[in-house]
Amino acid sequence: MSGGGNEGGCLWRPCQRRLHKGPLLSCPHRTSDPPTPPPAGKTASPGTLLLSLRVLVPQEKEFEHDIPEDLGPLQFVKLRKHHSLVDNAWFCDHITVQGPVAFQEATFPCYRWVQADSVLCLPEGTARLAGNNALDVFQKHREKELKERRQIYCWATWKEGLPLTIAAGCEDDLPANMRFHEEKRLDFEGTLKAGALEMVLKHVYTLLSSWNCFEDFDHIFWGQKNTLAEKVRQRWQDDELFGYQFLNGTNPMLLRRCTSLPSRLVLPSGMEELRTQLEKELQNSSLFEADFILLDGIPANVIRGEKQYLAAPLVMLKMDTSGKLLPMVIQIQPPSPSSPTPPLFLPSDPPLAWLLAKSWVRNSDFQLHQLQYHLLNTHLLAEVIAVATMRCLPGLHPVFKLLIPHIRYTMEINTRARTQLLPDGGIFDKAVSTGGGGHVHLLRRALAQLTYCSLCPPNNLADRGLLGTPGALYACDALRLWEITARYVEGIIHLFYRGDDVVRGDPELQAWCREITEVGLCQAQNRGFPISFQSQNQLCHFLTMCVFTCTAQHGAINQGQLDWYAWVPNAPCTMRMPPPTTKEDVTVATVMGSLPDVRQACLQMVVTWHLGRRQPDMVPLGHHKEKYFSDPKAKSVLNQFQTDLENLEREITARNEQLDLPYEYLKPSLIENSITI
Repeated sequence: MSGGGNEGGCLWRPCQRRLHKGPLLSCPHRTSDPPTPPPAGKTASPGTLLLSLRVLVPQEKEFEHDIPEDLGPLQFVKLRKHHSLVDNAWFCDHITVQGPVAFQEATFPCYRWVQADSVLCLPEGTARLAGNNALDVFQKHREKELKERRQIYCWATWKEGLPLTIAAGCEDDLPANMRFHEEKRLDFEGTLKAGALEMVLKHVYTLLSSWNCFEDFDHIFWGQKNTLAEKVRQRWQDDELFGYQFLNGTNPMLLRRCTSLPSRLVLPSGMEELRTQLEKELQNSSLFEADFILLDGIPANVIRGEKQYLAAPLVMLKMDTSGKLLPMVIQIQPPSPSSPTPPLFLPSDPPLAWLLAKSWVRNSDFQLHQLQYHLLNTHLLAEVIAVATMRCLPGLHPVFKLLIPHIRYTMEINTRARTQLLPDGGIFDKAVSTGGGGHVHLLRRALAQLTYCSLCPPNNLADRGLLGTPGALYACDALRLWEITARYVEGIIHLFYRGDDVVRGDPELQAWCREITEVGLCQAQNRGFPISFQSQNQLCHFLTMCVFTCTAQHGAINQGQLDWYAWVPNAPCTMRMPPPTTKEDVTVATVMGSLPDVRQACLQMVVTWHLGRRQPDMVPLGHHKEKYFSDPKAKSVLNQFQTDLENLEREITARNEQLDLPYEYLKPSLIENSITI
């Protein structure tokens, strides 16, 4: 800053490492203590202010320091934390430098940990594309930054044939800037312990109780539940609620409108009336299907020496004139040349036989929801985006600044999932029918079907014939959020890419695209993923998919778990008896013998509460506090994004007031800004 003295300020947050037992303190205040001068031998290079700040007490601090010299135009600020006896890392939010002229301010975003005697070099926050001048200081900085990042953020193969992940055997192996902050870590680990205690108490409580009728699930239906979960407990046997979940439950991704009768639906003689009904609904465009064929042939788990079972059902549903989606017929297993024609279950069948058939469908939906639509299509995809971003886009890049708030905590939550939920002997192996290795087979199949278009609601909903479907609240809200997110992305991108030629000529952006498609997603170009960006529109569409996946889509898939899975019979995690082949022999004992036992049911309740609850440090979509962009125009685009989200919030709230079952998973205030759980 030219023309006199400068005033500098920076906001720091310390980290208490695990050897500290106290909580993270947050005591914002200003201090008049000046920064200590640079150590002997350390001098500031031209245009760079080198400060070494020494603070001993763990708390939030905001420093101000007057600089009497004329520093000239500031390009970089370097940060170094002195090594101390107890060597805590410090988290620096940002540094601002106020020049002598009004409104003359330079901002240096950091949002990183500063550790023992390491030096962080922070460029001024204006987003810049890569240049061709090798002597340019910013170009040198971004090349050095990427070289260092590629050594820190490395790819690893979790399972052959699945997307690559961050190279980390456990959360402690992760780069410091990808770790949970202390509040998040304490809450995550504390709730795991609380959940384990609740599971033990419920199991002990049921030792003196029976477990042979549906009401016995009430013995464990206490503790973590909510109003909607209670409604599910009361109405889980109703056909209307069964159909509703395909549209607006925790997995609204499988249902599609029929354009013809499925080839696997073999109607035996004597079912001419059913065929007539199906064809009538087909002609009226009111026939829908949910086909779980992806599960066919997946090996089932063995839990505590007892074989579990899987099926691959097909459900045919109709939408009546009031907008209710009702099941018409269920085929639990697909036809096989080596087996008799599988029976078809109808609403007119004996009630327990029909209920058991629906339970098989709900169990199958649990498997696809958790593995295909939740783990693969949000968590693992978001991790690929996150690792590629850290490896290919420097902090000065506008796409980095756009995406970085949406990958917060994703690497750690995924690493914890691989070490706690999905490893050999983990939670999946203990309670889920696809555990014991079947989950990996299913993920490989799902990846082979994962297309770029399937991740974009306008394409996905059109392909499934759900555009304009009455009562399809997920579809309605997802489209609105996609449009709002697309406007936000376009607003940012058009500030920095003035034409398609600029997009094509950005080497860092093109490398990022290839890293995602060819490396992280294992050669996904044959499934529609781009290997280069040729236009602004193509870039904006891809970035909209990235932001939507990491925010709204994960919210829609994750938040309903406690609502729909807490009452275990509504979505059993495993089935302990093979699918029925006759209808007349199904009894209450048959259904109870098929549903999860006490131990499995308790584990399902605890885990779905832990994963589906609202996080205490939750950041709502678009409301991150980090200010990566210093450009006023970029800030204006973000402000408009927030306004658009607030308007949608009011619309959804008004609509939900008229509904018996409000759909809230895509209310912007409830959508987290990144995948953190």
